[in-house]
Amino acid sequence: MFIGTYTALVTPFRKRRVDYKALERLIARQVEAKIEGIVPVGTTGESPTLTVPEHIEVIRRSVRFAAGRIKVLAGTGGNSTGEAIYLTREALKVGADGSLQVAPYYNKPTQEGLFQHFRAVADSTRLPIVLYNIPGRCQVSIDVETVVRLLESCKNIVGIKEASGSPDRVSELIAATRGRFFPVLSGDDSLTLPFMAVGAHGVISVASNIIPDKVSMMVDYAKNDAYNLAQREHANYFELFRALFVETNPGPVKAALEMMGLIDGELRLPLVPLNSVNRRKLRKILKSYGLVK
Repeated sequence: MFIGTYTALVTPFRKRRVDYKALERLIARQVEAKIEGIVPVGTTGESPTLTVPEHIEVIRRSVRFAAGRIKVLAGTGGNSTGEAIYLTREALKVGADGSLQVAPYYNKPTQEGLFQHFRAVADSTRLPIVLYNIPGRCQVSIDVETVVRLLESCKNIVGIKEASGSPDRVSELIAATRGRFFPVLSGDDSLTLPFMAVGAHGVISVASNIIPDKVSMMVDYAKNDAYNLAQREHANYFELFRALFVETNPGPVKAALEMMGLIDGELRLPLVPLNSVNRRKLRKILKSYGLVK
């Protein structure tokens, strides 16, 4: 069961290679903050620019560094069904707790194509699968009716990361899956509280790379119906939530982690570092929260 706060973990690079020492430090921070889990090699982890061996190795190291203290929900989706199946099987071999499966991007499949893709991946593994709906990047949305079909066909599809930006969509998903516990996780930090207010169960967060304890606190307040306290945390950190998307993710969050002395801010092309104006704005915001000097 994947509920609560999961961190969409960055993949740190140093001199064009994955920096596994920095990855271990990042995961140690997440464990210390007592979040529920991490999501390596998702969108924030720059999965499209990792080689297949790197992709599998990042998952393997994440499992080792987490050491059973938090869950590892591995990003193993892709726009090729065969590749998604391969990555998911490898994630199982190295000990991941579950698989995050993004909607196939660039191909623009029909709803029938999406259904058959996800069913093929689910049928290939015993790992629990969380669907990932992010139409802004994939140019396709997993319709609510398709989600319901998948739940009826695949027992190991156990949740969805929802990055459509619509609380109405969350309400539709919850209404359509009533009678079966099907967690909905926010894919946008600034919408976590609004989504949870209409029934979502947590977040896969970018901001928790920076402030895992604060994001987890906000989610825990909402889970326990302490919405006055959750709203206070949301208001306190809303400016940071928005700042981490001032340019394409994960550029801003990597820049923030670099400013905090936790990683090199290196990205892989076609992503590039923040422009100087946005970098200054981000530093000013981080400074206002006491995260940098």
